[in-house]
Amino acid sequence: MFAKPRNLPATGVLCGVGAYASWGLFPAFFGLLAPAGAAEILAHRVLWTLVLMILLLAVLGRLSGLRHLGSRTWMLVAAASTAIAVNWGVYIYAVVSGQVIEAALGYFINPLVSVLFGVLFFRERLRPAQIVALIAAAVAVLVITVDYGRPPLLALTLALSFATYGLIKKVVPLDPRTSLAGEGIVAMPFAVAYLVFLGVTGTGTFFGNGTGHSLLLISAGVVTAVPLLLFGAAAQRVPLATLGMLQYLTPSLQMVWGVFVLHENMPASRWIGFALIWAALVVFSTDALIRVRRERGLRAAAAGGE
Repeated sequence: MFAKPRNLPATGVLCGVGAYASWGLFPAFFGLLAPAGAAEILAHRVLWTLVLMILLLAVLGRLSGLRHLGSRTWMLVAAASTAIAVNWGVYIYAVVSGQVIEAALGYFINPLVSVLFGVLFFRERLRPAQIVALIAAAVAVLVITVDYGRPPLLALTLALSFATYGLIKKVVPLDPRTSLAGEGIVAMPFAVAYLVFLGVTGTGTFFGNGTGHSLLLISAGVVTAVPLLLFGAAAQRVPLATLGMLQYLTPSLQMVWGVFVLHENMPASRWIGFALIWAALVVFSTDALIRVRRERGLRAAAAGGE
C-alpha cells in the first residue's frame, strides 16, 4: 500500500487560493483590454476559452465525450452557457464602466442566493441562522437601493446568473472540463458572428491596436480556464466548507481594487449596506462550519461504536 501524500490538503488550499485570487484580480486584467468594449471582450473570451478547452480535451483523450451527449444534456449545457454568458458579460461591463464595487457586491450576495435557490428548487429547509442571514442580506440590498436611488441591478444580475449557473451545473451529468467545452460550443456561433460583424464594420479592436492588444484578447481564454482548473483541483482535495470560506477572497479583492485603485465612490450609507452583507455572511459561514463539525463528530462517534 502506498501512503497518501500528506500535503494533499495544503496543495488543495493553494489551488483554491489561486483560483479565487485570480477571479478577484479579473478587474485588473479586463482593464488592460481597452479600447475593446464589453461585448467584444465577451466574444473573445468565449472563443479563446473554447479553443483552449478543446485542445485540453484532445490532449486528455476526452473529446469523444462531446460526441455522445443526448438532447437533454445539450439543453442543460445550453442553459448553463446562457447563464454564464450573462454573468461574464455583465461582469465585464461592470469592470469597463468603472462599477467594480457593485460587481463585488454581487459575488458577496451570491452564496445567499444559492441558499435561496436550494429552498425553491430542491425543497431544502432553511435553518434559523440561514433565515437571519437572508433577512440581513435583504435589508442590505434595500439600504444600497436607497443609497443608489435604484436597485443594484448589476450586483443582483451577477448573483442571480451565477447562482443559476451553479444550479444547472449541479444537474449536468458532465465533468467540469467537458461541460465548459460544451458551453463554449453553444455560445461560439454567436461570438464568432459578432466578431465577424465587428471586422466587417471596422469597429473591432483585435486588429489595428498592436500585437500586444491582440495577444491580450487571446489570453482571455487562458485567464478564464486556469482558475477553473485550479478550482477543480481544489475541490478534489479540500472540504467544501474550506472552499466556502475561500470564495469570499474574490469579492474582497474586487472591492479593494474598486476602492483603492479605481477610487470609486463609497459613501457611508454604502458601507452600511456592505456591513450588513458581511454580517449575513458571518452568520451563514459560522452556521455552515458548526454543521460540518457536528456531522464529522457524529460520523466519528458512529465509526468508534462499530
